[in-house]
Amino acid sequence: MGRVVITHSTYLEGLIPLLKALAREGGINTVTPAVISRVRGRSESLRLRVSTPITGGFKVVARRGASAQEVFVVTDWDRQRLQERLDHLAG
Repeated sequence: MGRVVITHSTYLEGLIPLLKALAREGGINTVTPAVISRVRGRSESLRLRVSTPITGGFKVVARRGASAQEVFVVTDWDRQRLQERLDHLAG
């Protein structure tokens, strides 16, 4: 079972429960939410997209409304498996 690193005081609404569910998956080591920024466009529901490979895992971008938050996932999964699991959890 992995862990979710809580370092900020603000997160996108609904993000932490989803990340905690992801961290319970086998093969997920660490999930770290990071910077929140304003973006153009709007996403009415919480959406997560695997973005860039990092050492030992992937950067994921979570979007809700006009905000986006980076999430770093340390895992031995490949990009496709991580994206499919995020899609399933975000429902």
